[in-house]
Order: sequence, then C-alpha cells, then structure tokens
Amino acid sequence: MPAELVAEQTITVGEPIIIDAPSPGASYGIVFEDDGRTGYLYALDLARDDNQIVDALHIYNVADVVDRDRPSQVQLGWSRDGLKALLIINGYPHAAFDFAARRGYCRTGFPPPGPTWSAAGHGWDDNALRLFD
Repeated sequence: MPAELVAEQTITVGEPIIIDAPSPGASYGIVFEDDGRTGYLYALDLARDDNQIVDALHIYNVADVVDRDRPSQVQLGWSRDGLKALLIINGYPHAAFDFAARRGYCRTGFPPPGPTWSAAGHGWDDNALRLFD
C-alpha cells in the first residue's frame, strides 16, 4: 500500500471523470481519467511550462470491464518521498509510476514506451509494489 493516500473516489466505469493527486513532496502529479471509452493514468511534471504529461498508462477499455455497472473505488497514493505513485482500483494495484527512474508500470503494458520514459516498456512487474515499502 502507498504510504499516503492523496485521492479516493467512487466512480462508475464509463462515466467521464478526472481525479488528480499531486505529490506531497515533489513537483509531480498523477491524473486518472475515464473519458467514457478508456481509463488512463498520466504522470505529470508540474514544473514544466509546456505539456506537463510525461508518461501515460492504459488502464482499461470500458467495453471490456465486465462489472462496469457496479461502483468502483479509485485510490491514488504516493510514497513517503513523493517520487512514486500508485493507482488502486477496488483494492487491486493497476499501475505505478517511479518518477526517479522515469518508469511506468501497468497491467495492460500499453502504450509502447516513449522516447524519454519507460524505455523498457510499460509491462507490469510485481516488484513495482516494493517501491512503496
């Protein structure tokens, strides 16, 4: 579990929503967005003047979520040092960002890596949860 929960909200998958969670100790942030078709988690560098999104992780396609008619609990948390962030849905970790290592992890492994973040890909690794010990 993350050292500090920063945001928590009950959602209905497929109903558009944005939930943001700034880091408690650094100039970073994360944003969970369900746009009605997909769910994504974004990593933000809040010190940037231009586009603050530095990485994005695909969480789900709404059409593929079998229990989308039931409420879901979304939690966004940060490590004590404010450099690692975690997305938990219904008590299950779905994605994590390590801002120090410039790496994102998600269960879908999508999208392909960008030029400056997640060069090894976005694939899930259970070791990512150790970032929050």
